[in-house]
Amino acid sequence: MDIIKSIEHEQLKNKIPELKVGNTVRVHVRIKEGNKERIQVFEGTIIKVQGGGVNQTFTVRKISYGVGVEKTFLVHSPLVEKVELVRVGKARRARLFYLRDRVGKAAKTKEMVGARIENREIVIKEELAEEPVAEEAETTETPVEAAPEEKPAVETKDVVVEEVVDTVSEKPVEDVKEAPVVEEVKKEEKTENKSE
Repeated sequence: MDIIKSIEHEQLKNKIPELKVGNTVRVHVRIKEGNKERIQVFEGTIIKVQGGGVNQTFTVRKISYGVGVEKTFLVHSPLVEKVELVRVGKARRARLFYLRDRVGKAAKTKEMVGARIENREIVIKEELAEEPVAEEAETTETPVEAAPEEKPAVETKDVVVEEVVDTVSEKPVEDVKEAPVVEEVKKEEKTENKSE
């Protein structure tokens, strides 16, 4: 059960928009046509929000050329680029299915007078800092040093970094220490020659 939750947690977005029934929103959706990719905007009223976690969806309804069109979007889908709030609506129900029977101005919800149009976002998971990644790299170094003959089946970026670190540490320490000493002796000889 924990494996499923961990996989679902990876699929969640860090921040999701605050969605309320009755609000009018613009949903920016990424659409792929052949080799090209573009963003299409779908503007309408949210008539329902359902589910939770990875499966949370919201349905947006608009009337296009006299025909009612409803689209259901996954909140955590990578295809949903962003959701912009256009108008704050007044709704006393969780589902606004009665709007399907209405036409024209009657198909709109009343607007909340004096409501601020703010694109609020709910933080689901905070961005990870770089420190835990460094700790993971340190823990993976010890097994590699213990068994240098075994190679992992799949190479990762950590393995490449470890190889670079190993090649740098193989340099003899004596050569590194002698080089500055020789340079200092040469500098002293030059200063003595100049003073004479």
